Amino acid sequence: MPRPTKAQFTALIVASMMFMEQLDGTILATALPSIANSLHVDTVATSVALTSYIIGLAIFIPASGALADRLGSRSVLMVAICIFVASSLFCAQANSLPFLACMRTLQGIGGALMVPIGRLVIIRSTPRNQLVRTMTWMMLPATLGPLLGPVVGGFITTWFSWRWNFYLNIPIGLIGLGLTWRFIPQIYEPSPPPFDLKGMVLAGGGLALLSVFAELFSHAEGSISLRLALLGAGSLLMAVYCIHAFRVPAPLLDFRLMRIPTFRISVFAGAASRVAVGSLPFLMPSFLQIGMGLNAAQSGLVTFTAPIGALITRPFVPAILRRWGFRKVLMFNGVSAAVVFTLVASFRLPHALWLFSLILACAGAAQAIQFSAYNTIAYADVPANNMSAATSLYSTMQQIMLSAGICIAAGTLTVLGQIYGHTTPTLGDFSAGFLATGAVSLLAVPFAARLAPSAGASMSGNKR
Repeated sequence: MPRPTKAQFTALIVASMMFMEQLDGTILATALPSIANSLHVDTVATSVALTSYIIGLAIFIPASGALADRLGSRSVLMVAICIFVASSLFCAQANSLPFLACMRTLQGIGGALMVPIGRLVIIRSTPRNQLVRTMTWMMLPATLGPLLGPVVGGFITTWFSWRWNFYLNIPIGLIGLGLTWRFIPQIYEPSPPPFDLKGMVLAGGGLALLSVFAELFSHAEGSISLRLALLGAGSLLMAVYCIHAFRVPAPLLDFRLMRIPTFRISVFAGAASRVAVGSLPFLMPSFLQIGMGLNAAQSGLVTFTAPIGALITRPFVPAILRRWGFRKVLMFNGVSAAVVFTLVASFRLPHALWLFSLILACAGAAQAIQFSAYNTIAYADVPANNMSAATSLYSTMQQIMLSAGICIAAGTLTVLGQIYGHTTPTLGDFSAGFLATGAVSLLAVPFAARLAPSAGASMSGNKR
């Protein structure tokens, strides 16, 4: 791969922040039993360390673009990194579960500001004809985060202590802070509209409640009445926000951006694809360990082939889009992703594990192409003065759909368990979960088919 340009180097800095945020979001799952033992609480109760992080993300992601417009992108990024690093240090020293939950919420706030604003910096500072290649650089390290998390977390917790899962963020964050000060431009909006505080309360509160519902539902925790209350209250707040959003000139999440065809199609088609991707960290480890009888180390080695497939494929994404264009690539990739999920669902242990690893590598390759394309085409026709609002809305939809993937997968396992009367999911239940989320991902194809053949040609360089 050629030496990175200044824009691509900026993208790698942002990608490092994404890697840190996504790794932290998944690394803790394997450490919960150790945390419970250390803090003298029940293991089930420690799931609050996961839900509190999601609450911080959900509340502040919608506000990220508006804050960058007013305070400057570099300033907000540096504050976000400082919040993330400081809260990581406090999490590592926590001696009670309530304190850990509070610091995890603060950590989620830092993560919520880092990633969308980093993406906004790249979009605003990169010419559109170079955006595909720059986005490819940005997504390169970030691909590893979600799938490396359980592997790294298990290793650190086993050989050191669960506290080192948080200490790991400190050197990465300090390096990112220095690079941000040196290389990230300070970008303001010359005359930003009034800040939508009411919208932040409604949208942030609604998304936080829905995120907690998704987390409890995915782990089958909390009473049915509690889950229904969270779902109802979150949905009500979001409904009120939707009414509010069409009554003010500059809402926090501006749904009027959906009038832009490329943005709208990227949101809806990407939503279907992200449901499938969101289900993977929930389904895959249990599928391999409970359904197929592998131990944690074997499971980690098998799933590690997915990011390898993504890393190998990413450098070729610009050439693929230049050759076939966004429309054809996204339609074909939507079908191939559903096929891969079907192959995963049909796999049984008597087959060689190298074959399953190859299937996962293909899944990683499909994701690399898919999300590099979606994250680029979304901004093809967005006016420059709407980039902040577009980034906030797009990032929020990403978070919602990833949570929805967990809900659909968990719901499938729960319903099958009730129908067949077993408390522990079987191999067939996991297969059904993969088939359900794979079927949802197939819905991306008709949405992608609505793209104009020339959509995003100025970005991809496709001349046909």
